[in-house]
Amino acid sequence: MTTTHSLPEDWKDGAFALRVQTPDGPSVFALLGGAAFDMTPAFGTASAWLNSEDPVAAIRAQGVPAALDLPAALANARHGARNPEKPWVIAPIDLQAIKAAGVTYVRSMLERVIEERCRGDASQADAVRGEVRAIIGDDLQNLVPGSAEAMAVKAALVAKGWWSQYLEVGIGADAEIFTKSPVLSAVGTGAKVGVHPISHWSNPEPEAVMVVNGRGKIVGATLGNDVNLRDVEGRSALLLGRAKDNNASCALGPMIRLFDAGFTLEDVRQAEITLTITGRDGFHLSESGRVGAISRDPADVVGQMIGPHHQYPDGAVLFLGTPFSPTKDRGAPGMGFTHQPGDVVRIASPRLGALENEVDRTDECPPWTFGIGALMANLARRGLPR
Repeated sequence: MTTTHSLPEDWKDGAFALRVQTPDGPSVFALLGGAAFDMTPAFGTASAWLNSEDPVAAIRAQGVPAALDLPAALANARHGARNPEKPWVIAPIDLQAIKAAGVTYVRSMLERVIEERCRGDASQADAVRGEVRAIIGDDLQNLVPGSAEAMAVKAALVAKGWWSQYLEVGIGADAEIFTKSPVLSAVGTGAKVGVHPISHWSNPEPEAVMVVNGRGKIVGATLGNDVNLRDVEGRSALLLGRAKDNNASCALGPMIRLFDAGFTLEDVRQAEITLTITGRDGFHLSESGRVGAISRDPADVVGQMIGPHHQYPDGAVLFLGTPFSPTKDRGAPGMGFTHQPGDVVRIASPRLGALENEVDRTDECPPWTFGIGALMANLARRGLPR
């Protein structure tokens, strides 16, 4: 994993937030015009910095110029080649809540319906996929959730006995928004991501992730992998927590691109996300999808997450949902895709960089040990913020 491989193509022209693990503890850095600044002395946490009035302006006003060896920190992020005595890049958030929206794309919505109809049995997926599309079709891209047209589609599906809880949140008025994982539990690029061994039908979910301050303003974006156990969720939507929230099941990075004159929410809407998976067994998959194919605008989804009825004073990140779920057969025809230990998952977008992780069992990934209490104690020992 090299700098060229991981960084946005125009990283020297933008403003970025990242976190680096040092021998003293986690530190928060900014990149502006290719130069590094230490934001830890002024703010202590990424959350506090991104909650400031103007995070980009704060870089020059309060950041301390730093000699960050970014290529070395990225290379040292690889779990199998890490030297704990040297800095490495970690997940770019700390105290922010980690939220996710589901069923926001037609393609992924249909796959959720298929999971439900299969009751978690991957061997039925191919046949059910054809049956679902014969009844529903693929051409729901222009259907506005909650509109009169969407309600007409709902009525038709109910009449046919094919209404689904996933179609409800896919084309209904209310988005599905859930807590992906606890504060500080996300892993960064280079780390292992975990799949629970009870699952025999799992997949990555490559997503654009909105970074939102405590006032509900979107201040930037990053990439995320919302690792999912499809068979577990397919058995019952009430098992969403078991399917989604496991050790190392949430990856974010490589860093946050802050909104400025050269990069805005419109650039996120126009972005394309590419997923590649390379397995030890020779399996290879490459797929891509547009963020703009989302059925709900990112600002609308954020508005359903935070507002007068629900606050996140330390800010939040929101996974926008996946434009696609990999379905390429791995093994027997019709069985679709599932992860195997050793899979290397790369999620990339030209102006957000690349998030790369290797898959392993959740109990073989490093356990999560550094929580909120540990962060506060570490900052206090270091006298931060000053």
